[in-house]
Amino acid sequence: MNRLLSLLIILSLSGCAVIPGAHIPYDRQKDESVDLDKMVNIYTITPQFLRENLSAPRTTPVLNRELEAELNQYDYEVNRGDVLNITVWDHPELTIPAGGDRSPSEAGNWVHSDGTIFYPYVGKVKVAGLKVTEIRDILRERLAEYIESPQVDVTVASFRSKRVYLTGEVKKPGTQPITNVPLTLLEAVSNANGLTEVADWTNVTLTRNGETRRYSLRGLYRQGDTRENVLLRPNDIIHVARNDAAKIFVLGEVAQQKSLNIGRSDITLAEALTDAGGFAQAVANANGVFVIRQASDNSDKIADVFQLHARNATALVLADQFRLQPRDIVYVTAAPIARWNRLIAQVLPTVQAVYYGSITERELTN
Repeated sequence: MNRLLSLLIILSLSGCAVIPGAHIPYDRQKDESVDLDKMVNIYTITPQFLRENLSAPRTTPVLNRELEAELNQYDYEVNRGDVLNITVWDHPELTIPAGGDRSPSEAGNWVHSDGTIFYPYVGKVKVAGLKVTEIRDILRERLAEYIESPQVDVTVASFRSKRVYLTGEVKKPGTQPITNVPLTLLEAVSNANGLTEVADWTNVTLTRNGETRRYSLRGLYRQGDTRENVLLRPNDIIHVARNDAAKIFVLGEVAQQKSLNIGRSDITLAEALTDAGGFAQAVANANGVFVIRQASDNSDKIADVFQLHARNATALVLADQFRLQPRDIVYVTAAPIARWNRLIAQVLPTVQAVYYGSITERELTN
């Protein structure tokens, strides 16, 4: 019995590996073939570290000069399916009136599948790919053979040939026509009544000619970065992803282990801990608050680990300045005494069983 008890005590003093549950730091002696110090970057969250590495840059609205140039040069080109409204002043016989029973789009000149329209005196006119000003000049030139100094006006009564597609987490997905008013990414999302509550503002993709590019509406809305805005073209596909992947995981000795979605605003370390109910005061090690983040693609390490010593409550000010990123893991490790208590709770039933078993055996023998 004494030997058994001695063996259990030795195991409890030397065997951190038998303690239930995970904790940081890991047991380096358990697997000598793995040296985590060479596989991760470890940083301590201090005021100087935040100031030099993770402080949010000051942002000012950025003018997208390329977009401004495109908007200034924009002019709609008529195509198959559009409906034109052609007016020849002082010649009502050449103008199809739109009455109470017919809208301008129903009374106008339909651009046929071959890209032409038919107009009195002129006949077939190829209009697909032309601007309304170019169509007006063609009609005026040809009508001049029959009418002295014709005054011609051409407008698009219905835009049906070009459209963009909105999918994903917008309140009104579907198609939107491209008209004589230039349509940008921001305007298309606004026309769709904005984003849903589960939309990922940082993951808006635009697919054009088989190529996909990602944009961030958060940078556009919050920081005025118009570089995240773009002029849309026919058959563009805009997809707004869900924020399911934009999660933060809070694990370890907190009141409630959970995952948190990143919404329209950033989440700080302090907010993540608060949403998880804070530290489990009886067992948490306030000096063991870690943020584990996947290393960048060009790094030779697998992760970056940031440690916050929060035993002093004022250090939580640093936690409120530490911005988390999607897929970050916040881990609060257990205090040494808590891990010791768990070990004792695991070993004690065995010791008691052996002890009372030996007493019963002696009583039966006597």
